[in-house]
Formats: sequence, C-alpha cells, structure tokens
Amino acid sequence: MENERKHELFKRHPLLKNMANADAVFWENTKWQKKARTELFSMKEVEDAEETLKRFSSYLIVAFPELAKSGGLIESAIKEIPAMKEALEQEYHLLIAGRFLLKCDNTLPISGSIKARGGIYEVLKHAERLAIAHGKLKKEDDYAVLATEELRAFFQQYTIAVGSTGNLGLSIGIMGKKLGFNVVVHMSSDAKEWKKALLKEKGATVIEYEADYSVAVEQGRQEAEQDPLCHFIDDENSKDLFAGYAVAAKRLKVQCEKTNIIVDDAHPLFVYLPCGVGGGPGGVAYGLREIFGQHVHIFFAEPVASPCMTIGLMTGLHDAISVEDIGLDNKTEADGLAVGRASKFVGKVMETYINGCYTVKDEELFTALRLALASEELFLEPSAHAGMFGPIQLMKNGQAYLEKHGLTEKMAQATHLVWATGGSMVPQEMREEYLKKA
Repeated sequence: MENERKHELFKRHPLLKNMANADAVFWENTKWQKKARTELFSMKEVEDAEETLKRFSSYLIVAFPELAKSGGLIESAIKEIPAMKEALEQEYHLLIAGRFLLKCDNTLPISGSIKARGGIYEVLKHAERLAIAHGKLKKEDDYAVLATEELRAFFQQYTIAVGSTGNLGLSIGIMGKKLGFNVVVHMSSDAKEWKKALLKEKGATVIEYEADYSVAVEQGRQEAEQDPLCHFIDDENSKDLFAGYAVAAKRLKVQCEKTNIIVDDAHPLFVYLPCGVGGGPGGVAYGLREIFGQHVHIFFAEPVASPCMTIGLMTGLHDAISVEDIGLDNKTEADGLAVGRASKFVGKVMETYINGCYTVKDEELFTALRLALASEELFLEPSAHAGMFGPIQLMKNGQAYLEKHGLTEKMAQATHLVWATGGSMVPQEMREEYLKKA
C-alpha cells in the first residue's frame, strides 16, 4: 500500500496506527444495527443445514461410534468456569461482572475444533448431492447406507480440496477420507506439523507452502478448477461452511434454556469468538443475532499481528486491505488466526451484525493457557484463548460501549460466553511445548 493511502487511512481511523504498532486494541463497530439484516444470506440456509445434519445422524453413528450417545449429533457443552474467571480477575486486577461460561468446541467430536461444524457439514452436503444425483441415495433413505463399501468406492472417484492453516483441513480430511473421497489439503506456512502429520496419517494429500494462508487458498482454488471431479471448499467464500457454523446458534438457544441462562434486555449475553478469515465466527455470530437479536453482544478476537477482520470492518475495505498493508507481519502462535486478509463475504455480512473486535498479544494467549490449566485443568490451543480476553477488554476498555448501550447497570446479570475453538486433539508433546512458553 502506497504511503499516501496509508497516511489517509491512519488519519481517518486513528486506531489503525496503534494496530500498526502491534498494540492491543478494542474497537466498537459503529455500523452495528439493532435489527441487523443482510441480502447475502438467510436463516433458511441455516435451517436446511440443520435438517441435512439430522439426515446424516444414522451414518455418523456408524462411521464414528463415539457419536452414539448423542444420536449422531456433533455438538459441545457449555459450562461455567468460575475458577478461570477468578484467576483472570487476580491476574489483571479487575472484576468481571456476571457469569463466565465456556462453549466447549475444543471437545467437538471427530476433529476437536469449531471447524467440525462448517467443515464437516460442507463435506456431508457435497456427498449427499453427488449420491442423489447418481441415484445412489434418496433423502427418505437411512443414510447409514453411506458407510457401505459400494458408496465408499463411488466417492473414491471424486476429490475434495481445501486451503487451511490447520483445523479446517483436519475436519475436512477426517470426514472426507471416512466417506471415501480423495482429499487434498493446501496448508500455509503457519500450519502446525502435528496437524499435517495427522492428515497424512488419515490418508489425505498435504501440499505445503512457504507462504501464508491466502496463497494456500488461492493455489488450492486454482488447482481444483482444473479438475471437474474436484470440489473446492472455499474458506473465504463458502455459504455452506457459513451455514454449518450458524447451526450452533440454534443449539445454543436450547442449551441456554436447559441451564436457565436468560437472554433478554435485563440479562445481556456477551460472546467472544476467535477470528481468522471469518467463516466460523461469522456463521456463529449471524445465527446468534438472528436468534437473540440486540440482546447478544458479539466481539471477534484476533492476534495483534493478524487483525484482518478488524481492519477490514473498520475501514470498510474488507478483502481489499491486508494486515501487511499497515506494516504487520501476520506471524503469530495462534496458527488458526494467522490470516492476513479477511473474507469479503463474511465481512460484508458482519457489517451490521457484530458489536466490535479486539486484539490480543501472543504472550497474553500463553498467560491464559497457563491460568486455564492451573485453575480449571482446561487445555485449549493458544488461538482459542483469544476469546478469554473479551471480558478483560470489555471491563478495561469498553466502558464507553457499555454506557452507550445502557448496559452498565445490567452487568451483574450478564453472561460472558467464551467460544473455545480448539484444543482436544493437540498431542501431548505439543501441549508441553506450549506450557514451556507459558
């Protein structure tokens, strides 16, 4: 980006200068609307995703017996983490008013991260579409038939490809190979070695790049276009991924009702979502706003080196600006969040939906990792800990936001929900390495 344009952007958005210095910031989205709306997506697509996942439940129980207890549902619990709340309060010398809960997507079945939602859904939807088109399946059938050798042999004619920093690749690789597809995962330089090794062990082809996530996605997209039998799962633009993630919001509503978590004008819900290119948090945020309306306050969390969604939303430029354009290097230990350019599709949908973003230094991620393990015996990937700083940032730097929205007096009745995006599949030796850094 030329200096003149950069200077003009810094002048128009003073917070960008802080971000260029890799300072942690709290940004309020002034385009947020009480009645958010978008022409780019609809709840009908979320409802279709929910129905598709129900049809696959019998297959999923056969393919992954650990899903028998849940009836083939890929879902995670919510749980209160009061000891972590207290540990954060002591570490940062402030009080977090309200309840402190964790959405445990770190323990999601099959691939152990939030990507098990959208990624697995898009693979299943593609499999269904192919099988129906070739007379192998009808929507009224028992989908357990997809576990037969005949269907596996059918899917072996086809390839699924994706560009990923790690967790999306894992969810697609594991699910795709289980069905019988050939799977090619284009992985950026930020991807952890253990994730590449696990994919290879599952039978996926892993193509590695020295460049970052955007290059891996673009190369994957270009290669897939040359093969008519290849379906490319596009993390930057896929509505199917987005719909799969959004299903979580409908299920969260049921969980809130079962655990007596009230969400209304007097009981605000604050949700903190780690963000990379934007698909996972964007889908969840869309669903939450459609269901809970103005009573849910959603903040995306990004590393100081990779705040692509924050700068895209702040400037309104979306994918037309990268973190490198403001002088950042996109290097972070939070591998799932190491994205330099946000999804244009997600950014445009989120313009009126989310309340804001904040950024976190890598050392803070490791502080949270240490505190969570000591206080709750809870292990999350470093990137998942970006969500832990939402309540801290809100209490330290969000007082003007709380006052503006009439929330200050309601905080004692508030619920803070940290979305734990991954961690259960991290090997022991990698956990020990993270702990040394902590």
